[in-house]
Amino acid sequence: MVIHNLWTAMNAKIMGSGKETLVLAHGYGVDQSIWDKVLPLLADHYQVVVFDWCFSGAVKDPGLYDAAKYSTYDAFADDLICLLEEMKLKSSVFVGHSMSGMIGCIASIKRPDLFHKLILVGTTPRCTNSEDYEGGFELSGVEEIFSSIKSNYEQWTSSFAALVVDPSDPESVEKLAKSLKRMRPEVAFTLAKTVFLIDYRDMLEKVTTPCCIIQTKNDIVVPNSVPKYMQNKIKGETKVEIIDTEGHFPQLTAHHKFVEVIDASLADK
Repeated sequence: MVIHNLWTAMNAKIMGSGKETLVLAHGYGVDQSIWDKVLPLLADHYQVVVFDWCFSGAVKDPGLYDAAKYSTYDAFADDLICLLEEMKLKSSVFVGHSMSGMIGCIASIKRPDLFHKLILVGTTPRCTNSEDYEGGFELSGVEEIFSSIKSNYEQWTSSFAALVVDPSDPESVEKLAKSLKRMRPEVAFTLAKTVFLIDYRDMLEKVTTPCCIIQTKNDIVVPNSVPKYMQNKIKGETKVEIIDTEGHFPQLTAHHKFVEVIDASLADK
């Protein structure tokens, strides 16, 4: 299915003003509200675009998400490219959280003219461990996640949120849990298989756009060895910034520091 008006279908919005355009892309199980804390701070200095991926519970048309089509990140990258073209945006700064970081990398390989910097937040090219790579999850653990999503999605959303967000910030834990609950369970299941089983390590050396990798000091989803691995593989100039917070969502648990890191990265020409 070809979507002719992605701007509307993906709930895209433009806020703020400035010389730089930041495109904020959320990750698995959430929607653009995950940026609520940082959006007003960023919009003071930049033009900022937010949107919802087709799997999000905030998207009105459930038919937009097709499990077969979106079984790889390439279809998401194509949607991103089409959205930026539709919005007539070029040479933007892409801020991709979690799975969206790799989607941005793929889109930048296909259309480097659309991006002049990638800011990759809690991003990994592969979630599972292998003999020569620490992804953070054993395959057996990933299979348990799939089983939990399928058997009791409601319970899994609460337990997963408590695992991946700093427990000292219960408001953010609850925000993530509520967002996960808005996603349809069948979508959560098929998309989880895509997210946890992909392997895009070979893609990294094709990325020539400059990158800033943002990592927290302790992320159960992405081990601290991953940013260094990505930095070594990506061809574009790449810096790693560690934010002093726990969990996978620094835009929730350390939003002021998160914005400071973005500001510093964009000031570093």
